[in-house]
Amino acid sequence: MPDSLPDLLVIGAGAAGIAAARTAMEAGRGVLVLEARGRPGGRALTDTARLGLPYDLGATWLHQAVTNPLVPLAEGLGVTLHDSDALRRERSQIGARPVTPAEDAAYSAAWAEAEARIAAAAPDGAPDGAANGAPDCSLAEGMGATGPWAPTIEGWQGDIISAAPASRVSLRDFHANALDGGNRLPEGGFGALVARLAEGLPILFDAPVTRLAWGGREAVAEGPFGTIRARAVVVTIPTSLLAGGAIRFDPPLPAETMQAAHDLPLGQVVKLGFRVEGEERFGLPPFSSVDRQIAPGEPLVAMSLFPFGRPVISCHVGGDAAQVLEAEGDAAVEAFMRGEIAARFGADACKVLRERPIVSEWGRDRWSRGVYSYARIGRADARATLARPLAGGRLCLAGEATDVGMAGTVGGAWRSGVGAMRSAMAALAG
Repeated sequence: MPDSLPDLLVIGAGAAGIAAARTAMEAGRGVLVLEARGRPGGRALTDTARLGLPYDLGATWLHQAVTNPLVPLAEGLGVTLHDSDALRRERSQIGARPVTPAEDAAYSAAWAEAEARIAAAAPDGAPDGAANGAPDCSLAEGMGATGPWAPTIEGWQGDIISAAPASRVSLRDFHANALDGGNRLPEGGFGALVARLAEGLPILFDAPVTRLAWGGREAVAEGPFGTIRARAVVVTIPTSLLAGGAIRFDPPLPAETMQAAHDLPLGQVVKLGFRVEGEERFGLPPFSSVDRQIAPGEPLVAMSLFPFGRPVISCHVGGDAAQVLEAEGDAAVEAFMRGEIAARFGADACKVLRERPIVSEWGRDRWSRGVYSYARIGRADARATLARPLAGGRLCLAGEATDVGMAGTVGGAWRSGVGAMRSAMAALAG
C-alpha cells in the first residue's frame, strides 16, 4: 500500500492501465494501480516455461505499426521488432495438398472482392447505420462472399480476426477498425514487452476492486486490500466484467454506458502451441502460415509454424468453436488441433509433436472471460459512448473496447489509457 493517498487511481494493469499510470507519472501526478491478477499485462502474456521458448498466449503482433504507440516505446527499450509481413510465408491448401496456381488466384480474387464489398458498404467516415442511407448489417452480409472460398474468408474475417462469427459482427465497426500499416513481432514476446513497460509503476497486485463509489468529490475503491480514496479514477476492466457486474458502481453507471458494455461483448479465441521434436519442418520455411479451404459450418484454424526457426507450431480457432472447445478442456483442444495438423500434413505429422502443449484459457479466465471486443450489428457507436468521461472526467473508462481505429488491439488499449488519464487529470485541474 502507498504511504500517501494518490490523486489518481487506475483499476487494471493491462495495457490501458499501464499507459494510464505512465501518463500520470510523466505529468508528475501521484497514481496507484490496482490489479486483480498477480501480474501485469492483462490479455498480453508471454510464457517461456512450458515450451522452453517464448510463446504469446494472448496478443502477438504490434498491428498498424506505422501509428502504433508501442512501436517507439519498444524501440526505446531496445526491443527488436521484426517485420512480420516481410517474414511470413503463406501457403493455402485444399485438404492435404497445396493449392494450384489457378486455385490460389481464385482465392486471392475472392478476398479482393469481399474487401471491396466491405469498403463499398461502409465508406470511411460514415456514421453507424448511415452509409448510403442503408442500415448497418452483419460483416457476413456486407462481404457477400461467394464460391468455394467463401466459408474460409468468412472464417478469417469473422472467427479469427473478429473472434466472433461474421454473422454477428457489425460491418461498420469492422470497417472502422480495419488495420493497415504493417505488423511487427517483438523479440522475446509481446507479453514480455508489455510487462517491461509496467516496470517501476506503483501496482498493487492480487487486488480486485469489488465496489467503486464515484458520485462525490472523490472516488472510493473497496476490495480485499481495504479502502483506497483518490480524486479521480480510470477503470480499464474488460466489457465482459463491466456488463457482468464484477465491480459494483455506486451510483450505478449510466444506462447508456452499461448498454454500450453489453453492445461490445468479448469474442472467443483458443490458442495452442506444440513443440516439435527433432528437425522435422514439413518442408516449410520459418515463419510459415498455412490455411486450408473449409466447408460451410467447419471451423477455420489459423496455423503459424516455426517462427524465428523455432520448433513451434501455433494453432488458434475463434468464435463459437473456440468457446465450445475451451469449455470441454485442454485435452479436447489438443485432440482437435492434432486432427487439424494431421489433415494438413498427414497422420505421421503428429508423431513429432511433443506431449503437453500449451493452451490459452481466456474464456475461462475470471478476469477476462474472452479475448477482445466486437460490436453487435448496429452498435458501432457504442465505443464512443463507452469512452465518454463521467462525473466531469473524474471517472473514465478505458481499454481496447473504447478505441476507434485500433479496437481489439493492445495498441488501441494503450491509446485509450493515455486519453482517459489525460481527461482525468484535466478534471482535477478544472
